[in-house]
Amino acid sequence: MGRFVLPLDDPGADLATVGGKGASLARLVRAGLPVPGGFHVTTDAFRLAGPAGEVPAEVADEIRAALPDGPVAVRSSATAEDLPDLSFAGQHDTVLDVRGEGVLDAVRRCWASLGTERAVAYRARNGITDAAMGVVVQEMVPADAAGVLFTANPVTGARDETVVNAAPGLGEALVGGEVTPDEYVVAGER
Repeated sequence: MGRFVLPLDDPGADLATVGGKGASLARLVRAGLPVPGGFHVTTDAFRLAGPAGEVPAEVADEIRAALPDGPVAVRSSATAEDLPDLSFAGQHDTVLDVRGEGVLDAVRRCWASLGTERAVAYRARNGITDAAMGVVVQEMVPADAAGVLFTANPVTGARDETVVNAAPGLGEALVGGEVTPDEYVVAGER
């Protein structure tokens, strides 16, 4: 693909290169699990864009070359998220059902979400002083319901409880706090 766009399963897709979400998805794909197809826009692309956040021409060209025909989800993947002790759930943007040139604007939105007041405050509260943004672009899948899985209970901190919050649809209303999700707690030793 190139310097700024990597295949989803790229062996170099690690926390520093593609962010936490991207690194986790790369591991899942390499393990053979069913993950919707896609690619990473690297943290190098974010750094090249600089404070203006415009997608540089060489990055845009690589993104265009990698796009599938159908709609995609454009998902933020910060280097400070999905860490062992911090999730950053809901702190950064995801843009769903995007096509063609709209992907470039969605990438800009994801990059910009690193600098929102809530994301900056969350990093400050947790002592994180440096972060960059990768972006994951994945094929959309039709979903009757979507949710979030927490590997530790986000309310109590219990690491022997896995919590799933789910709601009908693509999940935007869930992560946006617009609906009360169904919640499932699974307890037990790991």
